Amino acid sequence: MLLWRIYRIVIVGLVLVLAAAGAVSSDALLWTAAEWEPAPHMELEFLARDGLDATAKAALIAAAVVKAAFLWLILRPLAPGPLNGRERALRWLLYVAVAHALVLWLPLGWLPDEVGLTFSLVLWGAINVLFLLVIRWRSRPLRVAAGAMFAIMTATTVNELLDEVNLLDLEPGLVVGVVLVVCGVAATVLTIVGQHRDGRWSRGTLIAGWVSLGDSVLVYPVVIVFESADAEIFSGPALLPQIVMDVSALVYTVWLAATARQMPGGGLPAEPLSPAGRRVVRVVVASVTVLPLAVLIQPESTPRITFSAGSMGCDEWDTSFGDLKPEERDDVFVCLARDEMGGVPPMFPHTASDQQILGYGRALCHARSREEQEALLRQAGSERASWGVDSSDLVYVCPEIVGATQPELLRSSEEEEADHKAYIAEQNARCRDPWPRTKGVVQATANYSLFADGDYGYFVHDPEDKAGETWADQAVERLYDDKAQVGAAGSAVLVGHLEDVSDLCLTVKAFRTAPPLRLAGWDQVTEVPITTPNGHLTVPEATWEGVGANAPMPNLAIKGKGRYRLRVYVRITGDEEHLVVVYPGTSKKRLKLKTWEYASE
Repeated sequence: MLLWRIYRIVIVGLVLVLAAAGAVSSDALLWTAAEWEPAPHMELEFLARDGLDATAKAALIAAAVVKAAFLWLILRPLAPGPLNGRERALRWLLYVAVAHALVLWLPLGWLPDEVGLTFSLVLWGAINVLFLLVIRWRSRPLRVAAGAMFAIMTATTVNELLDEVNLLDLEPGLVVGVVLVVCGVAATVLTIVGQHRDGRWSRGTLIAGWVSLGDSVLVYPVVIVFESADAEIFSGPALLPQIVMDVSALVYTVWLAATARQMPGGGLPAEPLSPAGRRVVRVVVASVTVLPLAVLIQPESTPRITFSAGSMGCDEWDTSFGDLKPEERDDVFVCLARDEMGGVPPMFPHTASDQQILGYGRALCHARSREEQEALLRQAGSERASWGVDSSDLVYVCPEIVGATQPELLRSSEEEEADHKAYIAEQNARCRDPWPRTKGVVQATANYSLFADGDYGYFVHDPEDKAGETWADQAVERLYDDKAQVGAAGSAVLVGHLEDVSDLCLTVKAFRTAPPLRLAGWDQVTEVPITTPNGHLTVPEATWEGVGANAPMPNLAIKGKGRYRLRVYVRITGDEEHLVVVYPGTSKKRLKLKTWEYASE
């Protein structure tokens, strides 16, 4: 007992000493002493850029003193007396819960969330069962009501765990969330009433239990407000509520510790209630048992809002229609209707429920004209009624209607990828080598895809040149210096297209010496200088956006770093066809070997 008293004095004294040292020397140390967690330097810098002010420091010092007093109560020696197996198990499980509140939350926070949820489920599931078995409730309705509240709270933890491992996704709305808070308060109320009727717990323990309810009644609403508010709220003044909330939360831990410490109290039962008091207890028990369940059971037509514009759940639906399960399609449409990506307004007002959005979506599917769509959107209060609705959005609520005219929107990602590969293969197959008998040291022929909205053309460049961006910008500026539409600068040559096309056939060849001119059959031929400091010249291959050469492109700098000549052949034969020839050469001249007749007019 003496060793425990010394340990208790040392621990509580350490908290006070650290708080005093932090008040004089370090904001981070003061935070650690008062909050019992590593100081979040980034958060402190954000909330208090110029250091903690006098009010914040005073609050932290007061918090450290109050929490030290609470810790003194938590570390009180165990009350002597015999315990049966259930009481002994409940005592140690309560102390595990106390240790979790004080210390264990930190290492558990380093583990995956499902580990922490499993720990809480097992710990509090066992504690709740033992509460029902150990406390002498002296009232069957009271025990049943407590069991119902314990079951609801356990089910909530189970739902969170299943959601975390992606086995079940039941997101409670605001109403259900409030009901769950009420059930948590009711569970504590019923437990305290049971302790009072049992008679072994002191008045101080019961008072601690009643005071701990303030954490649920007052602190939870504050947390909800802060979490749902805009970022501007998280400024310096936000420190004070956070400190108060942390202190108030510790009262619940004091109650748990006192409940465990006084388990073998053996006190006489409390004085029986008067008949009027018993009636009040019955009404309270009936209320906390029936009312939460009554609120949870809502009519099927009650409007709901599953997703907001920024809901993380909407990211799960970034997939093709064919990859979705039928029951997931409505959720995708609701997400798309509430989307505000790029700052655009949502398809429907924020206040519209899921049912309203789905109803308007199906009505839009049956609209016979664009004007009817716009009228429906205006009726719904849409801010973008004049935009209409794309079939790619409506397919999720009426696939049978949209798919009848646009079956490609019903495909899965595998089908889309296969179709894209087939399209690329078909585009590449139409391109032929224009100099089949003149083989380059390296060469390739492929379809080159441009941006659908048009762009300058394509680059032949050294992708490893550190000054590549500068050269590319200069090449763009020089593209229209003459009608050849070939801009050259350093290690970058930008080749433009003569007609407004989104695809062209491109052949590249590299030679050791200058090949013959062979101007016949070509509409335009231009030759410019190009250099490579790294011995690498190539044409960009297609990116995830689909822009670039649709086949592997070789390194055209066959003699390593140095100077080269680049000759561009262009002709219009239904499609636009380009031939790029590269060979070593030191000349810096720009040669217009043949000019397109239409461009010269």
